[in-house]
Amino acid sequence: MLDAEQLFFSLKEKIKSYYPLDTDLEQLDRAFEFARSYHNDQKRVSGEEYIVHPIEVALVLADLELDLDTISAGLLHDVMEDTPATREELEELFGDEITLLVDGVTKLSRLNFKTKEEHQAENLRKMFFAMANDIRVILIKLADRTHNMRTLNYLPERKQKEIAKETMEIYAPLANRLGIYKIKWELEDLAFRYIEPEQYYYLADRIVQKRMEREEYIKKIKVDLRDKLKEMGIDGEIHGRPKHLYSIYSKMKKTGKDLNEIYDLIALRIIVNNVKDCYAVLGTVHTMWKPVPGRFKDYIAVPKSNMYQSLHTTVLCPQGNLVEIQIRTWDMHKTAEYGIAAHWKYKENTDDKKFAEKVSWFRQLLEWQQETSDALEFMEHLKVDLFSDEVFVFTPKGDVIDLPSGSTPIDFAYRIHTDIGNTCIGAKISGRMVSLDYQLQTGDVVEILTSKHATPSRDWLNLVKSSQAKNKIKQWFKRQSRDENIQRGREMIEREAKRLKIFPEKYIKDEQVQEEVAEKFNMKSYDDVLAALGYGGITVNQVIGKYQSIYKANREELEEEEDQVEDFSKYLKEDQSLKKTKDSISVQGLENIATRFAKCCHPLPGEHIVGFITRTRGITIHRHDCPNAQHKLKNNERTVPVHWDESGDNDFQVSVSVFAVDRQRIVQDIMKALGDSKIAVTAIEAKTDKNQVAKINLTVLIKNHSHLQFVIDKLQNIQDVLKVQRDNP
Repeated sequence: MLDAEQLFFSLKEKIKSYYPLDTDLEQLDRAFEFARSYHNDQKRVSGEEYIVHPIEVALVLADLELDLDTISAGLLHDVMEDTPATREELEELFGDEITLLVDGVTKLSRLNFKTKEEHQAENLRKMFFAMANDIRVILIKLADRTHNMRTLNYLPERKQKEIAKETMEIYAPLANRLGIYKIKWELEDLAFRYIEPEQYYYLADRIVQKRMEREEYIKKIKVDLRDKLKEMGIDGEIHGRPKHLYSIYSKMKKTGKDLNEIYDLIALRIIVNNVKDCYAVLGTVHTMWKPVPGRFKDYIAVPKSNMYQSLHTTVLCPQGNLVEIQIRTWDMHKTAEYGIAAHWKYKENTDDKKFAEKVSWFRQLLEWQQETSDALEFMEHLKVDLFSDEVFVFTPKGDVIDLPSGSTPIDFAYRIHTDIGNTCIGAKISGRMVSLDYQLQTGDVVEILTSKHATPSRDWLNLVKSSQAKNKIKQWFKRQSRDENIQRGREMIEREAKRLKIFPEKYIKDEQVQEEVAEKFNMKSYDDVLAALGYGGITVNQVIGKYQSIYKANREELEEEEDQVEDFSKYLKEDQSLKKTKDSISVQGLENIATRFAKCCHPLPGEHIVGFITRTRGITIHRHDCPNAQHKLKNNERTVPVHWDESGDNDFQVSVSVFAVDRQRIVQDIMKALGDSKIAVTAIEAKTDKNQVAKINLTVLIKNHSHLQFVIDKLQNIQDVLKVQRDNP
């Protein structure tokens, strides 16, 4: 087990390696003591003291040579989420800046989402909102994920794969987009180990077997290069460059080649003092060995959008081996390792316009995603803007524009200016006319043709690749007549519902269902949904999907609608007195008739109820405020007066969910509280989400509504219980 004191000492030594020796670390000491005092009784799944995790997160941040405020926030990043510590305490002890960083990275553990996909998408959406004011928030988040991945072996296999997949799809590409290759490579290799363990260990074993042979060969190449640099009078360092397992696996998968055929297993990096020397060394390398055509890339003249700069070339060396060589300056090397983190210190005390330009893609992403109301749609935009390959094209003046791979002239036009995009009518590539659906290639010189009378086309939404272009087009249509958009949206839904025939057409027009659809989109009214659909803010498939999820949840009750009795009189007797049934229900005017409780609302004695007559199931009893009951009442379906039989003493099964801090004995405390109150539990299931919030699903036997409220109050009073709710209310 790691000792927290020793680990914290290592952290301070690491900071001293890049801060002046006389730097006051008193703030860091206070952050450590504060975090340790609040995490004092907590343990990780590994059995370690919990405080080890925030120290490890701070160490990752120190490896990136970040500022003391960020590292202090790393030590404190979990206190607002997992302990009773308050924002006010943090502000008083550490000031606004650290508090904002901690608040930004605090996970939203108390939110409930409809589906796993929505949970992930909404969590990411909130994370990006939190980063809007300070990009250091995501550096802490990446450090947090890095240490969690290092200790993933302590979790169940299913959880390992789930977290590894999310890391590979979201966090590693995000580190890449920020240029933090040091973290990107580690996250990719760690995730690869859990997603494809057989491939991972097979590759690792094969590479170890070849290591001695490879290192001997590299040693000779380095000697030849070093002699040549000395002869040229260039001061530089030459290093063997490790190829990471996942990058090797990806290349094998992409090319269909065996490990022996992947030439850049042998890779070198040459680091010199200035750009002039970079090009001089490149020329020398190409005279020493034959360059491979098509393998030279100049990222110094045309940097990647994540600020990466280097010269890349592949040469044919003795014995027929292909060697990949990177040439860069020390500043470029630091940026390549630390990405945006390497530039943060320059922002602290200067008005760095270049820094602002370098992170402009991030600011744009935040602006664009505010136009997206649906979390899953935002997720799709995120994957395109952060994680896709890029193409680099030129304006007629020679400026470089980077766009997602697959972008069209329309994407280019909107990147230049919104008005250029809105009035675009055509494009020229290197002087020749192309159609607007032409896919741009790296090196293209793009000229946009415009007309002041032109306007965007809805078809463009299917052509463009970048979120910026998509959102600008949607904004244009949004500004058009709201009434037109509402009508267009209504027609689109009705047409699609009629085509699919997956639920009754009148279901689309049910006002209560429409309200539920609006809620699912987090919109104020159904007209807002229709307007968004009309201008292209959401798709008809998304709207139909919301209808489907509502319909599916209540399908059993809604299907009864088709079985309603055409002539109810044969069930009614002249005697309109109340008749008692075996289910503690008194029915007026009916005897010897079966009753059943609706599964959508599970009514309890003491709650206002209503009965609906069906052909094959007798009378279905709903709570009066049940959405399905309200739907049936609006459609004038035949009801019969029903009342609870007060003399009844039946037990009713009720499902209750308890949300609590995931700590030891929480389930035992819940069971003890119920046992002490003589509440029978017929089923229990507990699980913990990735935010360490336990959800305990209970099925209990209840007499009536008052009895249920007593149980909820009892559970709510248990220490660390966050919320208690009745399921299917």
